[in-house]
Amino acid sequence: MLSVVFCGLRDRWASFLGGFVALALGVGLLATMGLGLSATSHAPERSPQRFASSPVVVRGQDRLTLDVRRGPDTVPVERRLDRPQPVDGGVLRELRARWTVTASGGPDAVGVDAPAAEVRALVGDRARVLTGAERAQADPDPERDARALVALGALLGTSGGVTAFVSVFVVASTFAFAVALRRREFGLLRTAGATPGQIRRLLLAEAAALGVLASAAGCALGALGAPLLARTLVDGGLAPAWFTTGGASWPFHAAFWTGVTVALAGAVAASRRAGKVGPTAALREADVDADALPLGRAVLGTGLLLAGLGLLVWTCATEPSALLKRKTYTTLPMLLITGVALLSPLLVRPAARLLRSRGAVGTLVRENSAAAVRRTAAVAAPVLVTVALAGTLFGSATSVTRAKEAESRQQTAAQYVVRGEELREPAAPAGAVLSATGATSVFVRDGAEAVVKYGARAVADPAAFAQLARLPVVAGDLRDLDDRSIVVNEEFERHRVGETVQVWRADGSGPVRLRVAAVLALGSGDNGPYVTRANAPGAALDRIDARGGGAATVRALEASGGTLSPERRAGGNPQNRLGMVLVLGIALVYTVIGLANTLLMATSVRGGELASLRLAGATRGQILRVVTGEAALAVALGTGLGLVVTGVVLGALGAGLAALSAPVVLALPWTVIGAAAGTCATVAVAAAALPAWRLTR
Repeated sequence: MLSVVFCGLRDRWASFLGGFVALALGVGLLATMGLGLSATSHAPERSPQRFASSPVVVRGQDRLTLDVRRGPDTVPVERRLDRPQPVDGGVLRELRARWTVTASGGPDAVGVDAPAAEVRALVGDRARVLTGAERAQADPDPERDARALVALGALLGTSGGVTAFVSVFVVASTFAFAVALRRREFGLLRTAGATPGQIRRLLLAEAAALGVLASAAGCALGALGAPLLARTLVDGGLAPAWFTTGGASWPFHAAFWTGVTVALAGAVAASRRAGKVGPTAALREADVDADALPLGRAVLGTGLLLAGLGLLVWTCATEPSALLKRKTYTTLPMLLITGVALLSPLLVRPAARLLRSRGAVGTLVRENSAAAVRRTAAVAAPVLVTVALAGTLFGSATSVTRAKEAESRQQTAAQYVVRGEELREPAAPAGAVLSATGATSVFVRDGAEAVVKYGARAVADPAAFAQLARLPVVAGDLRDLDDRSIVVNEEFERHRVGETVQVWRADGSGPVRLRVAAVLALGSGDNGPYVTRANAPGAALDRIDARGGGAATVRALEASGGTLSPERRAGGNPQNRLGMVLVLGIALVYTVIGLANTLLMATSVRGGELASLRLAGATRGQILRVVTGEAALAVALGTGLGLVVTGVVLGALGAGLAALSAPVVLALPWTVIGAAAGTCATVAVAAAALPAWRLTR
């Protein structure tokens, strides 16, 4: 058996080349992403900067601890505060009475030149005592690198998931089409006495050999690509400057065995189909696609399509805000893509009949595409993946960004908006209204079993805020906001206007009971609670809205230390865009490999057909136009199906925005889709024309 397997791999190396390259590249990318993920979980210890010369640092409490019920027990739950509390004055006096104390840049922490054990005994639970590398927690924004690593881990995880999905898709499609081209060979083997089990074992053994060789090559590619990935992430601002991929071994093991599993999984369905066909049927159907959509494929495709549509509808109805998250609009389309691709043979003949050309070339393109359903569907499938991912990723991200921008513009009646960190609140010139706000948080006990932290806004002047804000109020009145009240959104399901809410402030102080002054629609996610500055200790102003006052207002705003603009400008996070480009680039590379491999295989076995056309009087140019026209028609079919998937996902996103009472601003990224489709068309035409040119010499 092994000798037959390796002889087959050697003699049909061209048929296996595309699958080998796709699988090796997939394993290499998985190993690279795994090495990156491993590096995000093993960040180097940061040396302290603010208190580098102090052996011990006493820091104010930076966590809120509340007791919540977990079944029959009550357990403490911690939530991190926006900023640490100041060190208690009594603690400072006691420390200064015994040791040398160093203050640096604020009252939240002090350095102490003393033994750590004695400091802990003195301080107790009134503050935190930090030693060694822990002292870096007292530096400005100590969680910056941690946040970057969390976001980076999510990006690499998404990229790895897309890599696995597309590699399975391309490899399975390649194996299925390669098996379909070998039906005559299998018919001869069955005629010579081979059993269905032997045919299946032959194909699985070929897949296993290919998987082992390609996975080994992919691991080598991963080792070379990981440092390049690290440099790209650092240069793109997605990772801290110190980020490097480590030497962990588990990513190579995971990638290798994933590659072998993908190869075997891609061959299982094809081997079962090949083993079921009798010798006479195999010989009779060698050149005719009589059963391009088996029952199992039809059932699986229908199930995946219905599951994808059902999840979109269910998410839109129960948690529409989830549709605005990258994780959702990256993963849900995969179900739709797979379902549509499995059912695509049903659409090949109707799509081909739409071609109404009356010339000989157009007629041959139409009839050949309709007859060779497997070939047309195999070419359309990778195009569908790329176009759908391009449309859903970039379209959803752009739509969410534009919806938030439109919502931001609708929610203020200001002529000018100033943004910046720690703005200085200017005095309002004559005839002007200025409303300054800043970011803060509030902690709310959700029943007896959880503590929820909400991002909130601190209002400096409630009266001016009520004049300029155009928030989507569903109940109550913004003018009722004061130091004893709060404006909430619809996430506070159990609280209505006039009721009281028990909250803890951003510095952990509280609890305080605040009356609900108004309830806001949830919106795209930025309609958080609003409190006055009295209930947001330490909140720095980061936005000033202004109206009226003329040039005096402009001068006052320019002196506040922020950036003045008449409205929020369009754009988006460049780091997120780089991440989407990375994901789409993976899909596009796979599409190129899949298209080239499929069309090279398909055209290479059409020597007899093309020779017959030459004998019938067709010129070489006409034959090339027929072959390339078939490839272009298949690409057009894949592009159309990808646009359908994109339209369904964006439609669900629009319904979700409407359910959240947010502006529905949908954007179809025609430039990205056009570039993806154009690349696919170029590769498909070239991959079909080259072997046809050789066969018609």
